[in-house]
Amino acid sequence: MLPSVSLIIPAYNEEERIEACLRAAIAQTVPLDEIIVVDNRSTDGTADTVRRVARQHPNQVVRLIAQNERQGLIPTRDAGFDAATSDVLGRIDADSLLAPEWSREVRRAFRNQHISALTGPVMYYDMPFRRFGLRADDRFRKLLMRLNREYRFVFGSNMAVRADVWNLIRDEVCPDEGDLLHEDIDLSIHLAENGLFVGYESNMVCGISARRMDSKFRDYSDYVQRFRRTYRAHSLNRGLERIPQAVLYMIYPSLHGLRQIRHLGAEDIERSSLPSVPVLSRR
Repeated sequence: MLPSVSLIIPAYNEEERIEACLRAAIAQTVPLDEIIVVDNRSTDGTADTVRRVARQHPNQVVRLIAQNERQGLIPTRDAGFDAATSDVLGRIDADSLLAPEWSREVRRAFRNQHISALTGPVMYYDMPFRRFGLRADDRFRKLLMRLNREYRFVFGSNMAVRADVWNLIRDEVCPDEGDLLHEDIDLSIHLAENGLFVGYESNMVCGISARRMDSKFRDYSDYVQRFRRTYRAHSLNRGLERIPQAVLYMIYPSLHGLRQIRHLGAEDIERSSLPSVPVLSRR
């Protein structure tokens, strides 16, 4: 029997992008059991957009909950995980676009009882050469999984974890009240320290935005340094853990320049440039 799947989407001021995210989630070939958007003190129309999309799709369970206690991704993610009712808890970002087969692939993968958490490749939907980028991303992540057998990392923009596993590590994950760490790396380390296996599924495809590449180098570097801070918080100091950090520094100049040339992801990005019903597929 295939497990049930909830999808959790933390959101803060994502009025322009949350509709496309939800429509991709609703358009799954195997419907999700529930979609939970966790609004974290948004001051724009994020919540209204979620309610409108939910009304337009009465056959899909779309829940909107508020997490107003503390600003930040970790408490917002945790609130969604805690509110979910399914066997498996998926997590993406509010500007992510799921491939139509995502739910099906997640359910299939979790038939393997050895898998406690799962991650997959991403496609940058607002960059050129999307399919080439997806293949490169897939190969890189599979290589990291082979090299780093002790600490296999989930990618927060495209991940899933068993509900009972989340309940096991829930009180161990770092609260990160200073907002200094990578929440997905922290979660992955706690999985590894409990002897829990992270699987990888190449067909678990999620489209994400490259808008972080629009940041100035100082801001981008602070984001990348979250890897170092997370490793230090857990007393990890091995070379393999530094590979993603090094790669992110290497790709910044070319991707940042390309973003500037193509005027993608700028502050005044038009809604028309975002796909309303995205279809992202490896095939």
